[in-house]
Amino acid sequence: MAAGSGTKAAERLYDMVVFGASGFTGQFVVEEVARAAAAAGEGPLCRGPLRWAVAGRSREKLRAVVEKAAERLGKATLGAEVDVLLCDVSDAGSLAAMAKQTRVVLNCVGPYRFFGEPVVEACVENGASCIDISGEPQFLEGMYLKYNEKAAEKGVYVVGSCGFDSIPADMGVLYTRDKLKGTLTAVESFLSVKSGPEGVCVHDGTWKSAVYGLADEDNLRKLRKKIGYAPVPVVGAKLKKRGFLFYNREFKEYSIPFMGSDGSVVKRTQRYLHTELQETPVQYGAYVNVGGLGSVIKLIFAGMLFLLLVKFNFGRKLLTKYPEFFSAGRFTKEGPTQKQMDGTSFTMTFFGEGYSEGQDPQSGKPNVKICTEVKGPEPGYIATPIAMVQAAVSLLEDTASLPKRGGVYSPGAAFSKTKLIDRLNRRGVEFSVISKPEV
Repeated sequence: MAAGSGTKAAERLYDMVVFGASGFTGQFVVEEVARAAAAAGEGPLCRGPLRWAVAGRSREKLRAVVEKAAERLGKATLGAEVDVLLCDVSDAGSLAAMAKQTRVVLNCVGPYRFFGEPVVEACVENGASCIDISGEPQFLEGMYLKYNEKAAEKGVYVVGSCGFDSIPADMGVLYTRDKLKGTLTAVESFLSVKSGPEGVCVHDGTWKSAVYGLADEDNLRKLRKKIGYAPVPVVGAKLKKRGFLFYNREFKEYSIPFMGSDGSVVKRTQRYLHTELQETPVQYGAYVNVGGLGSVIKLIFAGMLFLLLVKFNFGRKLLTKYPEFFSAGRFTKEGPTQKQMDGTSFTMTFFGEGYSEGQDPQSGKPNVKICTEVKGPEPGYIATPIAMVQAAVSLLEDTASLPKRGGVYSPGAAFSKTKLIDRLNRRGVEFSVISKPEV
């Protein structure tokens, strides 16, 4: 088995450990692992029981998380089948002990720029694979620089951004490419989030990651210089960059560039597929639909204030102390209510262009177009746990389809040959073709 080959997988007590299980997102990940464990003995992917545990600092809180998950899944108890491991991100010995016992760690402790590296290090040193849901390019690329070679030696996989950032975008581009008969050379994606009468809300952990990420953009540039990425060649017509704000005729609303990690993650995947597998790289632009003129005016004021405050230490303190005020109620310390989550869904639409079979992408204009879609439930706490857990299941189950060497990977690089998209479709994150290629 590839995952955890540093110690034979059979010797490991667990297939998965959820670290940070008692955090806001951790609770939802635990519930999703419980669902995956319940499904492990059913259907075409029958694979025997999934052995798993929860890990964190407080035994009481972890027990409460497991009990709540059992209640939400309508089970009398999960207690007997789920172990509790005491583990602290500031205690290297406890992290090593956790990593030695499992094939995969699902790391839910963020912001990752502050708390992520000790977990990656413990996993790599002790032969466990590691998955996180970071949308922080600096953390993701920093881990690549420091741990890629060691992870390759150990035969373990460290795969970042396996939540809403950035599995729908990264796997969506690969899905679009695979559905085009010919050569896909460019894709733009547009994210739309729909909410019910209760509105949309996000836990302030995500807000903090954005605050610190934007404050540290200069260091990200330095890090990329250090890595010395080979430029990704442009194949086909060059994809035009759109402005900061534009009216989108397809959706009849305004759009802005997507500020998350999708663009950088997709680029890393395309670079890997081009350099390692000689596949044609796809250019990519990520955007989000923001609504009509009223929404745009609010967004511009909020955005200007955010960008001003984020530059100064006292401004960052204000932003992180009062997320609700500065985000007009979108980010709160309590996170969304169940009603808000139930009423929210997302659609990511991909418009691709390329060259039909037999047509040389290096000459002439693109002559085929395709439109695909990834749809799913509320992105932060329903779709993200689904994506994370199914990525972990793919690491455990699709070992023959993973990259031959271990290493630090983006989702598309790790999972392009696996059954991850099929798994996501079965769990309600659905990939589909909207319009077949037109010539």
